[in-house]
Parts: sequence; structure tokens; C-alpha cells
Amino acid sequence: MKYLKNLLGWVDERFPLIETWEFHLSKYYAPKNFNFWYFFGSLALLVLVIQIVSGIFLTMSYKPDALIAFASVEYIMRDVQSGWLIRYIHSTGASMFFIVVYLHMFRGMIYGSYRKPRELLWIIGVVIYLALMAEAFMGYLLPWGQMSFWGAQVIVNLFSSVPFVGNELSVLIRGDFVISDATLNRFFALHVIAIPLLLAGIVFVHLVALHAVGSNNPDGIEIKKNKDANGIPLDGIPFFPFIVVKDIVAVVLFLIVFCAIVFFAPDMGGYFIEANNFVPANPMQTPAHIAPVWYFTPYYAILRAVPPMFGSQFPGVIAMGVAAIAVVFLPWLDRGPVKSIRYRGPIYKAFMASFVVSFIGLGYLGLMPVTPTYTLISQVLSVVYFAFFILMPWYTKIDKCKPEPDRLTFK
Repeated sequence: MKYLKNLLGWVDERFPLIETWEFHLSKYYAPKNFNFWYFFGSLALLVLVIQIVSGIFLTMSYKPDALIAFASVEYIMRDVQSGWLIRYIHSTGASMFFIVVYLHMFRGMIYGSYRKPRELLWIIGVVIYLALMAEAFMGYLLPWGQMSFWGAQVIVNLFSSVPFVGNELSVLIRGDFVISDATLNRFFALHVIAIPLLLAGIVFVHLVALHAVGSNNPDGIEIKKNKDANGIPLDGIPFFPFIVVKDIVAVVLFLIVFCAIVFFAPDMGGYFIEANNFVPANPMQTPAHIAPVWYFTPYYAILRAVPPMFGSQFPGVIAMGVAAIAVVFLPWLDRGPVKSIRYRGPIYKAFMASFVVSFIGLGYLGLMPVTPTYTLISQVLSVVYFAFFILMPWYTKIDKCKPEPDRLTFK
């Protein structure tokens, strides 16, 4: 014990080990009334680690070559020891990542975690979300199956609709005039090295920003306003061990669900891995219906809902891009006197419910073939989706809210 203490003292003189531990864990005070919605941030960090570790093992056997990429995936599945398990962990992790991130963002929206003083924290979180979308898109091509190939073909071709620079931009992304071996190598480098490094860096910044301003809570009250004589928040508890223990319970439950999917339904009926992706990519044969993975489909439905203008799909591309980044403006759109949905009025709750319905509905419609009926419904839901943001300064200002309590409440 003495030698360990001396070693820690030696390290601490040269690196702020104890100070970092205290600031981010043992002396970081979190609100006492965290509920289950606050599990998803920790779970997102867990899935990030799962994806990085499983991805490292996959790259040991995967070949980023258009001629043998699909065969290398089959080799991993059939011949590499536990290769099928690693591949299914990675493919399941991709979808689970988006599930926990969507729920994490939704929690921030309903409890006002984007409001002052957490505007920058929210913006950094949205940047993580956009980087995650880029990471998923790059990785989606790597299995070199039919849906991977044609899904990437459709998405990359959208960039060609950008006025003046569209063709050059799409060639720059592909690295060729068509989806080819150059595209596969480019996407592999971005998926394995560039974007993961970016993600890890932004996640670190996100955590530092979180601990600088403090965690929000279901009441939307700043616990730093009420402190005892020692400067400790009266409504706070140390993150370690109390919050850590709660997160461990969530991790165990999450891993049970995660393992059940991996071992019993890794393709989730075609939502996590499409049937066409078990077929090698064929540039000469277009699938009957091309759709992205489920976590992109709300934006894909918005893209298809906007009619072309002068033969160009560019207006739809703009609508899709605005839909993806609209959440970054919430700190300035929300004019409500309270943060949490607990004390919001009926107007805000109605708009929030309509937003959730529109997002889920668009996600479903993005998976469906194009028909006049589906297109009309997509257009209606797209209007509802954008109305949530455009009208927010108005309905949050006129909504009748309940007064916030002075101290945290427990439900």
C-alpha cells in the first residue's frame, strides 16, 4: 500500500491525476433526481468503445478491395474464429448507437438541456451526432453488398445536384466517376481512422464542457444555486460512486438486450442488416427498392417529399440537410420561461408530441417504396417536423407554464 501511495504521488507530481479524478468523478456533483433518461449518455459512451474495439478486430481480416471485399466479410463470418460474433457485435452496435443517441438527444429536448448555460454543450453534442452519421455512412459501404453499393450510389449522387460544383463534389467524394475501388478505399480510411479520431476528440470535449457547466436534471433547476457552507450543492451527490453505480445497472440491462439481438436476431428482420446486403454488389443490377438504414430514413423521407425543381433534386437535399441540423438552433428558438417539460404548458407538449410522431412516421416512410399516398403523408409529416422548429419562438412564448420549484423534486 505504501509503494502504491508513493507511486501515485510520483505520478501526481508530473500529471494532474488526483485533480482530474476529483474534478470529473469523486468531487463532481450531479443532481440527486436523475431518472432513467440520464442513462443514455453513459450508454452512448459504452457503445462507442464497443464499436472501436470490435472495429479493430474486423480490420485485421477485412480487405478494402472491390474485388474481394464481400468475400473477406464472408471469410470473417465463416473462417475467422468468432468472426461472426465480432461482425454481428459491430453491426448491432451501429444501430444501438443511434438508438441511445436519439434517446439521449430527446431527453435533452424534453428537459431543456440546450438552454443557458449549456448552449455550447448542446452544439458540441449535435456535432457528435453529425460525425456519427458520417461514420455510419462510410461504414455502410464496406460490406460491399447490393444495398451498401446502391445506397452509397444514391446518397453520393445527391451531391451532384448542388449548383455549379455538384459534379466536382460528387467525384471528390467518390474518388472516381462511379462507385469503385477508389471509393471503397477512401471510405475505409475515413471510417477506420479519420472520423473515429474526430469522434473521440469531440466526445472528450463534450465531457469536459459538461463537467464545466454541470449536468441538467428533470426539473431544469441549477443545483449550483443552492450550496452549503462548504460550497457543495444541497441537491447534488458525488458522481462516484452514486451515479456510477446507477449507470452500471443500466449497462447490465443494456448488454442483456444487446446480446439478445446479437445471438438471436442480428439482422432484426432486415432493419439492422438488409437481405440485399448478403448479396455481392453488382453495378449492373439495381435492386427493386433502394433505402438507407433505418437511422437515416427520416431525412431520406424528407428528401423524397420535396418535389424536384427544374429537374434538380437540390431543394430536397437542402431540406434534408436543414432537417438534420435544425436541432442546433434550439437554444435560440426556445423562448419559454422554464426548461423542463414538467413545467411546460399544453401547447409545447402538443408540439413535442407531434414532432416525435412526425420523426417516427418519416422514419417508417423512408423505408417504404415511393407511392403517391406515401409521398403525400411524407409531405404532411415534413411540414409538421419543420413547424416544430419554425414556430417554436411563438408557441414557447405564449404557452402557460407552471412555476419552477426552488429545490429539486423527486418522482
